[in-house]
Amino acid sequence: MATGHLYVTRDLGPEPMELLRNSGHELVVHPDRDLPPTREALLDGVSGAAGIITLLTEKMDAALFDHAGPQLQVVSAVSVGTDNIDVGAASSRGITVTNTPDVLTDATADLAMGLLLALNRRIVQADAFLRRGEAWSWGPRLFLGRDLAGEVLGIVGYGRIGEALARRARAFGMRVIAAGSDQAHNSGVERMPLPQLLRTADVVSLHAPLTERTRHLLGTEELAAMKQGAIIINTARGPLIDEDALVEALRRGKIRGAGLDVFEYEPKIHPGLLELDSVVLTPHIGSAGEQTRTRMAMLALENALAVLDGQSPPTPVNEKSRPAVTVPPVGVGEKGDV
Repeated sequence: MATGHLYVTRDLGPEPMELLRNSGHELVVHPDRDLPPTREALLDGVSGAAGIITLLTEKMDAALFDHAGPQLQVVSAVSVGTDNIDVGAASSRGITVTNTPDVLTDATADLAMGLLLALNRRIVQADAFLRRGEAWSWGPRLFLGRDLAGEVLGIVGYGRIGEALARRARAFGMRVIAAGSDQAHNSGVERMPLPQLLRTADVVSLHAPLTERTRHLLGTEELAAMKQGAIIINTARGPLIDEDALVEALRRGKIRGAGLDVFEYEPKIHPGLLELDSVVLTPHIGSAGEQTRTRMAMLALENALAVLDGQSPPTPVNEKSRPAVTVPPVGVGEKGDV
């Protein structure tokens, strides 16, 4: 059994916390359930830790690993994406990094589909209209939206979540295309280069990981190349989109709407997005199904406890027996988190 405590950056709910309390490891938990620890509190909490269970809100970098000390063995992320963790720095220090793939696939695909429906059928606008007490009567042009059947959905990053979204979209009669993915090709989804996808799709949904190559994957040039009146869905990572460019494209009507669960400077929201009723915004709730969040936490705990007990974790990111993590081609890969 590892020497040193297990630091948890947020209360993860009754079932996961009960498992931790009964694990036999000394436990230190950040006391605020709703807000992440400050950098100072984070450094204080990890000092002397053998393991860290972290959410996507905490930056896990080389300085933090060194502050924690040489006994740190594992950083277990309660997310798929690990862009908040310097995996290379962890690997060079012999620290195992783990994540929680698979368990949040359906929940995130559900939200992406929900944002798409809300935009195409103007559900949020119609709800706000009624809540304002506006006088109305039924009319053939009242909150006229667009049908999903026959529209083209372009998926950028055809991993588990992209594939799950494709299944949902097909049920609504949509044609599904994907940017440059062998997995998409093998599943029968039409594969094409990203520029061609942007010209073709009525809806572009982002599910790529955040890397230096995918940052601002959709910028001024890419938005200009998109189909007139297309909409954008992002349930992956905010910096995949240049929000200044997106706001401008929305204001000009080049882009008809955007459904965003993640933001470039999260939790700060671009003021231009808040001014536009063509945008549906949610606060990074892609995986926020009760059962899903519990399963994510339980898998993160299993990963951390396995490493601390000298065993192999179920879902390692940088397991020594595996090759070094490589950056996937632009437009390919699993979503960066939730």
